[in-house]
Amino acid sequence: MEKALVRTDFEFEGQKSVYHGKVRDVYNINDELLIMVATDRISAFDVILPKGIPFKGEVLNKIAAKFLDATSDIVPNWKLATPDPMVTVGLQCEGFRVEMIIRGYLTGSAWREYAAG
Repeated sequence: MEKALVRTDFEFEGQKSVYHGKVRDVYNINDELLIMVATDRISAFDVILPKGIPFKGEVLNKIAAKFLDATSDIVPNWKLATPDPMVTVGLQCEGFRVEMIIRGYLTGSAWREYAAG
């Protein structure tokens, strides 16, 4: 059975910092580039579980890369390359914070707000 990647400890030239999130490790290179490693870690209810799922990070990263590529002609994004199935390299940029909820149906207060215009 394949071993799950649950932590990275890379040292890159020009590395300023590293952030170990719930499922991704993000390396800051000279405040210009980000190297994002999608690990096999599992997070449930904001708790990182002790064991990972092999290939989870690869699948997560490939899905993200596919949609970043598919929409890059509509809106520019940060992605420059995916040198490994679990790694995306991109530009460090300021995020545009947007939150949305997409549902197949509306009920409760969301329905009342929608109906009211």
